[in-house]
Amino acid sequence: MMPSERTSYSLREIVKRYGGEIAGDPEVRVRQVATLEGATPDTIAFLANDRYLSQLKATCAGAVIVSESARAATRLPRIVCANPYAYFARVSALFNPGREPRPGVHAAAVIDPSAAIARDAEIGPFVVIGRSVRIGGGSMIGAGCCLGDGVGVGSGVRLFSNVTVYHDCMIGDRVILHSGVVIGADGFGIAMDEGRWLKVPQIGRVVIGNDVEIGANTTVDRGALDDTVIEEGVKLDNQIQIAHNVRIGAHTAIAAFVGIAGSAKIGRGCRIGGASRIAGHLTIADHVEISTCTLITKSIAKPGTYTGAYPFEPNSEWRKNAAQLRHLNELAERVRTLEKKPAQPKRSKP
Repeated sequence: MMPSERTSYSLREIVKRYGGEIAGDPEVRVRQVATLEGATPDTIAFLANDRYLSQLKATCAGAVIVSESARAATRLPRIVCANPYAYFARVSALFNPGREPRPGVHAAAVIDPSAAIARDAEIGPFVVIGRSVRIGGGSMIGAGCCLGDGVGVGSGVRLFSNVTVYHDCMIGDRVILHSGVVIGADGFGIAMDEGRWLKVPQIGRVVIGNDVEIGANTTVDRGALDDTVIEEGVKLDNQIQIAHNVRIGAHTAIAAFVGIAGSAKIGRGCRIGGASRIAGHLTIADHVEISTCTLITKSIAKPGTYTGAYPFEPNSEWRKNAAQLRHLNELAERVRTLEKKPAQPKRSKP
């Protein structure tokens, strides 16, 4: 949509929808969101961190969204609310709604006659839909997607181009799967027998709850016996690997390049930083935050923030410290030996 085609809203209209308090002229109209630095008089920006107060003072925005603590930091028309970033997200969705489906099946799609597709769903070109697939109302299946036999897709789902969903996997309502996502490929199940690997059939499914979003080229493996489960509201970034029989609790968010090994259980409301690794068969409690590049090798029973990344430093210093780390066990043994020795009696002064 071109900027000139967007509907403008007054601050009064926005607050009527989403709450908050107006300070300044309530009739100021805006038609798009923007950063503080890039804003123009017909846009609305936000301040969620006091580190950017200097940008607030210099912004050309027509209005801003601020917290109560920043109410007096500008004379611009403003919406005062408890969570400026979340409020900004809602306003951005108002100005930038997703495209509505164009009901119908493209002539280049290949669909098994047994599939049940809602009349208002959109099926793009070169889509392949297998036997007994069910697709709910208002869903959009992008070009080149492949849905295996028995797949269930809920209502209002958006599959971008070239998503693959293997047989029997279930996708809830309002799920977004970005390009290159693979749902339900076999987990890494192999057994050694006389020097050769035997494949273990992966007979579980992947079950995805409502309002889940999965980023480009992320893979979620099917369960070996039981299902791999992604609960409602989970947000997965690009290029994440979720192994077989993993369960991710509702409203957990996971950043890019994370790898979660088989049968790990991640709690509800967790936040996992980019490039972190979680070993298999572990349990992570609800509301755990894992810092970027952290390796988790034991279960976590209590909420909190857990960090295992070694801080970077100049290479010459890193080499010295790494050399010392190699001798930590030797140093610990020497300390234990010293602790076991009886204390020497103090000599009395003459």
